[in-house]
Amino acid sequence: MLDLFRMQGYSYKTIVKTGKGEFSDRGSRFIGYAFEVTGRSVFKERYQSIVDLHPKASHFCFAFRIGYEAQDWRCSDNGEPSGTAGRPILGQLESFELVNAAVVVVRYFGGTLLGVPGLINAYRSAAQLALQHAGIVEKPKLKLLQLEFDYTLEHEIYRLVKQFSLSIEKSEKGLFSQLTVGVPLLQLVEANAAFSAVNGLTYQEVVANKDSEST
Repeated sequence: MLDLFRMQGYSYKTIVKTGKGEFSDRGSRFIGYAFEVTGRSVFKERYQSIVDLHPKASHFCFAFRIGYEAQDWRCSDNGEPSGTAGRPILGQLESFELVNAAVVVVRYFGGTLLGVPGLINAYRSAAQLALQHAGIVEKPKLKLLQLEFDYTLEHEIYRLVKQFSLSIEKSEKGLFSQLTVGVPLLQLVEANAAFSAVNGLTYQEVVANKDSEST
């Protein structure tokens, strides 16, 4: 059923548990890490933690795909010959059909040059092994809505949150409370109708700003 929802654009595949895989060739070690990311700032933090974990490594190559349609993506060879690292890693993310996901491959140079074909195979293999060991699931695509309401409506609002299995992304309580919720696209029409029927409730779509931090 989830595969059908994904085909119809209601769900997406991503990583929920970090995966690690290792590949060796002629003395060089390639250690891949696959993990979930929701923005460039999140990726930057995870990337730096991996760099800190391997102070003697020679290269840290990566790729990520962020957004339901992978509209924000990047790959890096980190000093390896052009096209030998970042692109093969990105290709594995695409092959596994993953978004909001990233792979970093750490290389310890073994003293022997592997050549272009050898590098492509090594980085692709390390990324593939990391993804094979990662926890991969399908999640519903969400539309973020910001609700604003009088405190007397709190019980009714939270009843709707439970009814439509909404995720609570942000909550600010007060005389006029604000609640940011994630509405599954599959239930968006019904949820909108239910919200519109609540007198005193105002809501609007949250337009996510692209996280443009450099990496």
